[in-house]
Amino acid sequence: MRRLKEDFMCMLGAEPKKPSDPGQISEEVRCIMEAKRANKSRLKEHQHEQARLNPSHKWRNRRWAALIATNLLFVFSFWLDIQILEGALTASRFVGFHFIDLNSALQVMLAHKHIIVNLVIGTFTVFLLWVLLGGRSFCSWVCPYHLVAELTEKLHLKLVAKKIVTDHEFHRATRTVFWILFALLALVTGYTVFETLSPVGILSRALIYGPGLALAWVFLLLLFEVFWSRRAWCRYVCPIGLTYGVVGTVSPLRISYHVKECFHEGDCRKVCLVPHVLDVTIKGRATETKMALGPDCTRCGLCVDVCPTGALKFEVKGLAKLL
Repeated sequence: MRRLKEDFMCMLGAEPKKPSDPGQISEEVRCIMEAKRANKSRLKEHQHEQARLNPSHKWRNRRWAALIATNLLFVFSFWLDIQILEGALTASRFVGFHFIDLNSALQVMLAHKHIIVNLVIGTFTVFLLWVLLGGRSFCSWVCPYHLVAELTEKLHLKLVAKKIVTDHEFHRATRTVFWILFALLALVTGYTVFETLSPVGILSRALIYGPGLALAWVFLLLLFEVFWSRRAWCRYVCPIGLTYGVVGTVSPLRISYHVKECFHEGDCRKVCLVPHVLDVTIKGRATETKMALGPDCTRCGLCVDVCPTGALKFEVKGLAKLL
């Protein structure tokens, strides 16, 4: 329960804490760390270096395929009029089952100042889906803006490496402030302000129904992320990730960290959109031999792909690791 509380507070913006009490670290973890210090194998180090030079892209490719397929299904259903997946990501119907984005439904109900039964019914299916898959899986496996921002992020990192631009970070609690701000705006104005600004909805509708002037806003966001702050919208503004993160707190699907296999290279934190969830990979931070990453994890799999030792794995609680 203590670990869950700390993960939840980190999702809201608190800084990850080091184990303050030596008693928090299990005896098994102590033994593993002592063994690492005493028995580093040169052969293993060589194998790890080879893995770092040739990282896998297995989970990235699977994720891109799922994201593209989902969004194309919306497009084909509309243009071919086959009515398999109707609507857009904010609200849709899949073979008769209604799916309504949780954050969008919340915004609408705040704007109308009462609970709308039809929205509750539509969100229930989505709620169950992301409880099972992990709330922020939506961000990396479905959201079209995530894919576009992931690609432009590569340009930002190249510019930073060449010292053409500097990456500017904001406090992670900024996202929580924006979540409250957008909720209050909906409540006070009676208008879903966030839905007007959300690049998720803008891109989804543009793909399905054709481009509009709203794409200029998405373009400006991407420019800001390329020249000023890495993945700023997803990290510091978008309330969708926070909403789904809360929902996915108890998800059985997670990425687990195994202390014994880790040599603390730090490659995983370099590629992660939310590196604070990988704080446990820092030497001396883990308290158990196996620990699930926090609810702010997007389950993108980049850390799993880049980890040279297999210390990070997709797992379902109580079952073996996923292939």
